[in-house]
Amino acid sequence: MKFNAVRGAITVSENNKEEILLKTRKLLLQLIEKNGLDLQAIISIIFTATRDIDAVYPAVAARELGMTSIPLICCQEMHVKGSLPLCIRVLMHVQLEDDRQLQSVYLEKAVTLRPDLMNLTIAIDGPAGAGKSTVARLLAKRMGILYLDTGAMYRAMGLKVLERGRDPRKPEDVIPLLPDTDISVQLDEEGQKVLLDGRDVTDEIRTRRISNAASDVGTIPEVRQKLVEIQRQIAKKVPIVMDGRDIGTYVLPNADLKIFLTASPEERARRRWKELMEKGIKSDYDSVLQEIIQRDANDSNRSFAPLQKAEDAVLIDTTNKSIDQVIEELVCLLNN
Repeated sequence: MKFNAVRGAITVSENNKEEILLKTRKLLLQLIEKNGLDLQAIISIIFTATRDIDAVYPAVAARELGMTSIPLICCQEMHVKGSLPLCIRVLMHVQLEDDRQLQSVYLEKAVTLRPDLMNLTIAIDGPAGAGKSTVARLLAKRMGILYLDTGAMYRAMGLKVLERGRDPRKPEDVIPLLPDTDISVQLDEEGQKVLLDGRDVTDEIRTRRISNAASDVGTIPEVRQKLVEIQRQIAKKVPIVMDGRDIGTYVLPNADLKIFLTASPEERARRRWKELMEKGIKSDYDSVLQEIIQRDANDSNRSFAPLQKAEDAVLIDTTNKSIDQVIEELVCLLNN
């Protein structure tokens, strides 16, 4: 006989007896059904509820399901600032005669507690310099899921065009290169590596020249179609945070959460200028500002999948906010 345990969680819409019992029954029944259990296999169950739930003990729902001889206990979940409200958690101990792999169940808003167990997709869009990549990377790290920098893929294409002596603004120079171009992304614990035709170009693509080339090739529909298909295939396989210019509107229109990050052109230029100076790259603030303005125009006015806020995206202006403040805001959105 094998002894094991399985977790589950669910949220309720209000601190109401009927609602609490209904949702707890739903969670218990799904845990039992998903894992092929019967009542005789259950040794005991621990229920916890956040401090905003006190209308009834969740264990009452288990008794109503016939678990009259199974030891049950209810506790209050430790309160942590910013944690998911109105949440009921379950820890079910079971005995099995086989080596089956038990599957946890997270329902309603509780799915955000374990994004690694579901195909959670978060789309972050916005203009250059709004902080998309930094925010997306840190959010993914905090949630324990993967981050895909789509802009790096366009940078890789821009790099190839320039290395071949072609003009990234001309479709007739770029499109013929697509069939023989292999752009892939390797995701591991150290982060994201971008491979161009099997060569690691992660560091090479982080220059102003390549950034401008990426913006130019990104206006060509054939380039976007090729790279978007790669991005969608990755998102089908793993929970992911993806940032870019058209993620919520075109690449992942059904993303679970869509964010549009923005900031004033002056603030975005200041950030970019500071980043370049810290890297030892001499630059002029006014020139950086003009590049930001021009890139905004390119991205917003391209005919195919232009930069725009999705109707169901949450707008966040980062002009007067720190990175930590933005991350906390996103976590709250996921928890509510």
